[in-house]
Amino acid sequence: MVSATSAERPKVLVVEDEFIIALDVAETVRDLGYALEGPFADKKRAFLAIEEQLPDCAILDVFTGDGEVYPLADALTEAGVPIIFHSGHVSPSEVRERYPQAWACAKPCSPDKLIDVLQEAVERARVHGH
Repeated sequence: MVSATSAERPKVLVVEDEFIIALDVAETVRDLGYALEGPFADKKRAFLAIEEQLPDCAILDVFTGDGEVYPLADALTEAGVPIIFHSGHVSPSEVRERYPQAWACAKPCSPDKLIDVLQEAVERARVHGH
């Protein structure tokens, strides 16, 4: 796995299996000027993408087309990639128990909150050299 270079626009991986939400999150990522990886409806395709290049941060739905996203989240966490969980089924407190360094936004999440959290995550990636 190779990390994106700092000279490039920050790359944000999006894993979301609900089509309309995936489009909305992807548009938010692009509107902020970040490079978009995805959106992927399942973790299998997301794993293939991160094998080629690690993102600078990731926005993950907990339940994807092929089950829970936790194996992908574990791999990203191990690689030092900041994660934002975006879920309507798992509470932010439950997510933070398992991933204390991650952000968690409950669906529905206002675009402003998602933007704030995404900018924080990208800044963390930049500061920590990821």
